[in-house]
Parts: sequence; structure tokens; C-alpha cells
Amino acid sequence: MGIYEYTRMPFGIKNAPAHFQRMMKRILEGWMVVYIDDIIIYSETWEDLVQYIDRVLSKCTHINLKISLKKCNFGQQELLALGHKVSGLSLAIDQNKVAAVLQKPVPKNIKEMQSFLWFSSYYRNHIKRFSHITSSLYKLC
Repeated sequence: MGIYEYTRMPFGIKNAPAHFQRMMKRILEGWMVVYIDDIIIYSETWEDLVQYIDRVLSKCTHINLKISLKKCNFGQQELLALGHKVSGLSLAIDQNKVAAVLQKPVPKNIKEMQSFLWFSSYYRNHIKRFSHITSSLYKLC
């Protein structure tokens, strides 16, 4: 029958995302943010950015980690990541996410209210007095 070995991380396995995240952080530590298979490299100067990108690509090549260049964006002043718009030192809510919430009907049952509160709590750092505003809604659940 033979011996089989994965050549890619099988994400159907329960602990695969956590294991992959730890591996990526350990391999690609430094001037970047790694979230699962997304890598954001940042710097204050263009020269540093080019150097950092070169280091990351070299490390990935060294450990045989494949990168899809068609999924890469280089030298961006701002980007969307995990539902946030990142620009320089600022972090804002992705306006497409706000528009999606505004288009939804008012929650009509507990499940819909819980879904709304779950979504909005993800952005709690952007909403002043979030706990105070939502406390009465949580009581409904």
C-alpha cells in the first residue's frame, strides 16, 4: 500500500490553523504581521521595505514555502486586512463592512441579535462606549 505524506498543510484537521500560525510566526518573525497565510510587511522607508521583502522571499524559498505572486501586492500605502483599512499608523473599519451592516434588517429574534452583537463587538475598539451602548441589547439575549 505504501506510505503517504502531506505536501501541504491539510486545513481540515482541527489544529492545523493554529499549528500553521505558530510556524509562520516562528519562521517570519520581525517587521511584519503574519495571520495564518497572510503576510503584511511594513517599513518606514522604501529601501527597508525592498530589503524586508527580499528576506521574506529568500526565507520562503529556503524552506520550500510556495507563494502565489498573483495574490501579492507590493508597495501599498494602504490595504484591507481582517476587516480593517490599514494606512500608515491608522486603523479604520472597512467601509464595505459598515455598508453591509447598514443594509441588513433590524434583528427580529435572539439569534439575529446575537449575530449582530458578535459582528459589532469585533469593531468595539472603534466604537466609543461600546459596552454601555450594547449592554441593553445583551440583556435581550
